[in-house]
Amino acid sequence: MRKRVPSLPKDTSRGFTLVEVVVALAVLSLIMLATVSALRTFANTQTSLDRVIERIDETRTVSSFLRSLVASAAQGQYEGGLTLGGPPENSSFFFADESFMTWKATVLFGENFGGTYLLRVQRQGDALVLLWQEPSNDNSNVDWSDAASRQLISGLQEFSLAFRPNFVDDWVTKWEPGAPPALVRLRIKTRDRYWPDLVMELPW
Repeated sequence: MRKRVPSLPKDTSRGFTLVEVVVALAVLSLIMLATVSALRTFANTQTSLDRVIERIDETRTVSSFLRSLVASAAQGQYEGGLTLGGPPENSSFFFADESFMTWKATVLFGENFGGTYLLRVQRQGDALVLLWQEPSNDNSNVDWSDAASRQLISGLQEFSLAFRPNFVDDWVTKWEPGAPPALVRLRIKTRDRYWPDLVMELPW
């Protein structure tokens, strides 16, 4: 009688099938794609937020600076033409149209350098600049080509001014030398967006 050989126990463990591996890789790829998209969205949001903050800071800084310069305008008797000895130091002057504004102000550049200067805000290319020089005998016809300057805004797309003779009249776009307007309005557009209108009351 033949002796029966006991059978070995069957190995119940098995590996992943090809289909299971493909499905797992597909799910992992979707998870990684979602993570990368979320990180990219977060980076874009942070960049946009930084631009908004930078824009707000620029608007606040420039607006504050211009308000301060206008508030420091020289007050006193208005200049009324040529004088042999030059205009009085404390005389007022204002001349502007829709593209520039010139006025006399007492300003301080640094701790030990300042005085009464003729100031001018105007557009130069794609920048808004502030120019200054010492007053002359005829401030309405001075040469600004060699004046000291400082860039206030870059990427300027639009810049215009308007003026109100008093608080109830309509806005006008040109102002002759003489008695200044009650209000001046600056309209600025940079990076395809308009700033809030900057309306300033002149101090005289």
